[in-house]
Amino acid sequence: MSENPIAPDQTWEVDLFRPEDAAGVARLFLQVYGEGYPIKTFIEPARLVEENRTLRTISIVARTPRGDIVGHNAMFNSAPFKGLYESGAGVVHPLYRGGAGIFARMNAHLLELGKNRFKIAALFGESVCNHVFSQRMCAKLGAVTMAVELDLMPAAAYSQEQSARGRVSSLLDFIHIQPQTQTVYIPRVFDDALDFMYSGWPDERTRRPSTASIPADGETELETQIFDFAQVARLAVKRAGRDFDQALTGLEDKFKARGIVVIQVWLNLAWPWVGEVVDTLRARGYFLGGLLPRWFDADGLLLQKTAARPGWEDMQIYFERAQKIAAFARADWETSKETER
Repeated sequence: MSENPIAPDQTWEVDLFRPEDAAGVARLFLQVYGEGYPIKTFIEPARLVEENRTLRTISIVARTPRGDIVGHNAMFNSAPFKGLYESGAGVVHPLYRGGAGIFARMNAHLLELGKNRFKIAALFGESVCNHVFSQRMCAKLGAVTMAVELDLMPAAAYSQEQSARGRVSSLLDFIHIQPQTQTVYIPRVFDDALDFMYSGWPDERTRRPSTASIPADGETELETQIFDFAQVARLAVKRAGRDFDQALTGLEDKFKARGIVVIQVWLNLAWPWVGEVVDTLRARGYFLGGLLPRWFDADGLLLQKTAARPGWEDMQIYFERAQKIAAFARADWETSKETER
């Protein structure tokens, strides 16, 4: 892509993405992150146009009068339920940082569009724990911390800003938009933790203990996402059968051979037998991450496993609620390590 220098000190407006913005968005990402940026949607203009056309991605830009793109933010589908969007891919041109307010304006506009134009169910984002800026920003938007992702990203992802000594953990912060009631089943081992997490979520939930057994009929069905750069694998458990433990063994062997060091598993709290699935995972060294509202449309539960000891001491967590969720995760990690086969 040819050079197109951005002039400083231009006026700008925050607006919904237009197809003619695509080249400028790609140029912005390449200038800030380089050719190695791992999410191709934002550095390939044709792909970005198509993603926005289908509403799998909804981009917001900061645009100058001459059409320069000096900021970008987006919400996109990453959870199993397509009515739930993740907020991310936020970037501001270096000449327009430092108090201009672009990022805050883009976030506010994105949330307004999600609520009123696109009628999404809920919005979530990842607040990194190598500093507290994004945590405080999410709180200002009304986001509630519901989970913690341990050692999610390698330090190399933050080499330009030199803000991480080791792998970086993140918080999952959710913004409530469309109300919904549902019945969820609570694994007994997580009674206290989930009681605390639900205390911050406004929707009504009928909570029942998960005491049923995994159904005898049907095979396990897993949907896998692998992020080689981050060395992370994510498993959405679409169906848990009696072969769940065996299916997990085969996948873990493949992940290890591929260099994966963090595995996340998403479980559906609408299953009366979810507690037995949790017990199987914890026996293999998985531990609590937290609650995922509307993840499958029904609420989800995050469990995770790390190849090395998580960097608990390196986490910077600003708010007391998030600190308590991290404490629940650490206590369960300590317990699961004691019981792991």
